[in-house]
Amino acid sequence: MTEITLYRQDGSENGKVTLSDSIFGIEPNEHVVFDAVVMQRASLRQGNSNVLNRSAVSGGGRKPWRQKGTGRARQGSIRSPQWKGGGVVFGPHPRSYSYKLPKKVRRLALKSVLSQKVKDQDLIVVEDLNFESPKTKEFVEFMKNIKADGNSALIAVESENENAVLSGRNIQKVRFVTPTGINVLNILQGKKLILTKKALEIIEEVFA
Repeated sequence: MTEITLYRQDGSENGKVTLSDSIFGIEPNEHVVFDAVVMQRASLRQGNSNVLNRSAVSGGGRKPWRQKGTGRARQGSIRSPQWKGGGVVFGPHPRSYSYKLPKKVRRLALKSVLSQKVKDQDLIVVEDLNFESPKTKEFVEFMKNIKADGNSALIAVESENENAVLSGRNIQKVRFVTPTGINVLNILQGKKLILTKKALEIIEEVFA
């Protein structure tokens, strides 16, 4: 079992917390992490690009000139693809680019990035985040206390901890997520991963 320091909100140490080796102690698999990132980025694509084919372009209802006797190449419509202003062949149309990897692969990718955070000493676990009211100044002080200020950070807190989210949402490079909403891409986008003790317990319960 891997043990790391458990911090209080003021930055002081509060003993150790034990991490599950099946989640935070595996050998990271770069290939499945890459596959998971590609999958997530594909799901974020809007897929709104659209072109008109020859059936959708206006005009071109009649034959531009007779079939024979003009000396010119035969043409059936001025909206054929070879004409200026004609339809487009094999162009893009609105569609979804999203696809799903197998559940085991997605879980392995998540465990790989979590384990890498532990190896890089970029995982910070705090006892709790208690803010009586939303105060950005207090949140900045908290980030300094745990030596995470100046770094991009993903913070996993319980959904009911609204004051913590409101206190830190205006800070650049700091993002929040619920423990069950954590994923490979948002972990990699932050230098530090900060978990409350309760969030850690939820992650270990859900992804075990």
